[in-house]
Amino acid sequence: MTSATRPLLLSNVRLPTGEAVSVSIANGHIEALGPNLTPPPGAATEDGGGALLLPGFVEGHTHLDKTHWGRAWYRNEVGPNLVDRIENERAWRKTSAHDAGVQSLALARAFVAAGTTRLRTHVDIDTDAGLRYLEGVLETRHALRDVLDMQIVAFPQSGMLVRPGTQEWLERALAAGADVLGALDPALIDGDPVASLDATFAQAVRHGKPIDIHLHEPGEVGAFTLKLLLDRVEATGMQGRVVVSHAFCLGALPQPEPLLERLARLDVALLTSAPPSRPVPPLKRCRELGVTIFGGNDGIRDTWTPYGTPDMLERAMLIGMRYDLRRDDELAMAFDCVSTAAARGCGFADYGLHAGARADLVLVEAETVAHAVVARPPRKLVVAGGRIVARDGALVGALISAT
Repeated sequence: MTSATRPLLLSNVRLPTGEAVSVSIANGHIEALGPNLTPPPGAATEDGGGALLLPGFVEGHTHLDKTHWGRAWYRNEVGPNLVDRIENERAWRKTSAHDAGVQSLALARAFVAAGTTRLRTHVDIDTDAGLRYLEGVLETRHALRDVLDMQIVAFPQSGMLVRPGTQEWLERALAAGADVLGALDPALIDGDPVASLDATFAQAVRHGKPIDIHLHEPGEVGAFTLKLLLDRVEATGMQGRVVVSHAFCLGALPQPEPLLERLARLDVALLTSAPPSRPVPPLKRCRELGVTIFGGNDGIRDTWTPYGTPDMLERAMLIGMRYDLRRDDELAMAFDCVSTAAARGCGFADYGLHAGARADLVLVEAETVAHAVVARPPRKLVVAGGRIVARDGALVGALISAT
């Protein structure tokens, strides 16, 4: 992301603590926060009207390359199993006019308009598509490089060992610009958790890339895979560089505590979309033990699911509902899952509301963070990298027609 070209003073806003401040922004970063700041020379000025100031939102897990956002309704008649969904999607992509570049750009722009300034997306890499979907999403990342900090995960959606040749395509994806190595259900999809995890960790270490693994495996099977994964984190020194997405097994085990304690000790983060139909990792206990747990939408309007919107306040609300978070401090915890915790889990640097942080800011008409999560008001103003990119939920300037 490049720096903004003109300083900006954002006045008359309220921090989540309730303090009324101004924000001085230069070179794309926050220079100062405090009452009655003087505008820097040549600065643009913006009166926040007493609105609540939030840091730019973080989408920790989505699939931009799959979405139908903005297209005609997709009639979903897929079978109930994971393999059904994988096969259905592969077949549909072969026969439809779906364009990962066009569709990822449409959804990414909608994310920005709703206040997301950092985003991690998984992109399918397989022996049918090669790098086609990755190339489309790389184009989107380039088009929005000044306003959206995007990490791309090279994701073997159809499995790795079970589809010979996939490892070689993953190598090419990492060389082409993917930031993170993905993986999927080493036991139930690849059929050999030891060999699958060994291959994934060897590849990640060789390329110096972090790992983000989809772990849908339930109960004891998932726990077994997770133990193997943690063994490899410890053996390879990849503490702080691994995310386990979904981790449904942790919500089904009668005694998850030993695994949670080990996750904390090895600094392995967890991602949850807080689905209503599956077990979920215990949010409060994770936080008590020091496990980074954060949120994401997963797929949005694709062949897998008709649900989802690119609004991280809505995702925070859904996290709150799934975990029965009702108190204001608990709803602030839900917001943390799509802000500070997500930035930490994904490794996005210079994040937050403090001097030196990158100037990614969102203004909303809300009394508190809890109020913002529940009411999900229109985004009054979105600032990304120090420049105003959206007003009242709509993109502004060159972003209106960006392609």
